[in-house]
Amino acid sequence: MATFELYRRSTIGMCLTETLDEMVSNGVLSPELAIQVLVQFDKSMTEALDSQVKSKVTIKGHLHTYRFCDNVWTFIVQDAIFKYDETQENVGQVKIVACDSKLLTQ
Repeated sequence: MATFELYRRSTIGMCLTETLDEMVSNGVLSPELAIQVLVQFDKSMTEALDSQVKSKVTIKGHLHTYRFCDNVWTFIVQDAIFKYDETQENVGQVKIVACDSKLLTQ
């Protein structure tokens, strides 16, 4: 199964990467094993989001920038409002990166 490496730039992905780098630097972990952990992280995040997240969110705001490159959409939305059920959250600026999940099955 192919995966995207998008989730490595999330907060949890960055923390995992930093921890793995530290473990490799201290000789606790081999670089090869650290790479295997990151690949498994990519697979696990993709599977978890696909199978466990059923919520829907509405996003409204001002589209500042959009880009489509290498089958990846990137949107930068300013003054974004996220709506979920009865909850609403105002965010100054948000970057949304979207990939075609059909590419994962090729």
